[in-house]
Amino acid sequence: MRLGTPIPNFTADTTTGKIKFYEWAGTSWVMLFSHPADFTPVCTTELGHIAGKAQEFFRRGVMLLGHSSDSVARHRAWIEDIRSQYNITGQFPYPVIGDESRIIAEQLDMTDMRDPESRGVRVVYIIGPDKTLRLSMLYPESTGRNVDEVLRVIDSLQLANTTPVVTPVDWRVKIIPTRSVYCNFELFSKCQLICRRWGKMYCFNPTFFPLTKHVCFLEVYAVLIFPVD
Repeated sequence: MRLGTPIPNFTADTTTGKIKFYEWAGTSWVMLFSHPADFTPVCTTELGHIAGKAQEFFRRGVMLLGHSSDSVARHRAWIEDIRSQYNITGQFPYPVIGDESRIIAEQLDMTDMRDPESRGVRVVYIIGPDKTLRLSMLYPESTGRNVDEVLRVIDSLQLANTTPVVTPVDWRVKIIPTRSVYCNFELFSKCQLICRRWGKMYCFNPTFFPLTKHVCFLEVYAVLIFPVD
């Protein structure tokens, strides 16, 4: 599936009930991630780890939606197994789609051309509030995903969605104390700073906006981000 492709408004049975995707997602970002099968070693570690990091996604305004080509009943039994292995209490933090017919897997291109009869591949789709595909990661059955990398690219996608910047290799969000900005003015004056004040993002270049005491009211939210030409 190509970036920018509109995600269809599919209907699905999940572990928390039937959903219609657009209504369920609302205006949130969504991470849709698929798995080859339930009760398998790699898939179990992925679901458990994502459940453990669910709050990291939620605080970024990202909803989670799992998918596997097994039944909802089997998913529910699997979730109980994951819950016991990873000491997850309370409600499981996200629904998992049951797709025994593989209709949704086919519709969303979550299959392996090398093995048409396979139960699917490990797909990560990051879907924007406009319901278009913003990021696609495809892994073979043999390889588990890196959840920290998924969070990193979500930070980049969301920043670029509101601010005209691009992020370099290995970029990560980092809160820099204001004192560090003063100490490293020569370095930072060559960069565009992304700052946050009262929950809103601001973008300025210190070359044109001198660092003054007013910067004390800002959190430097991202450093070494290159402005888009």
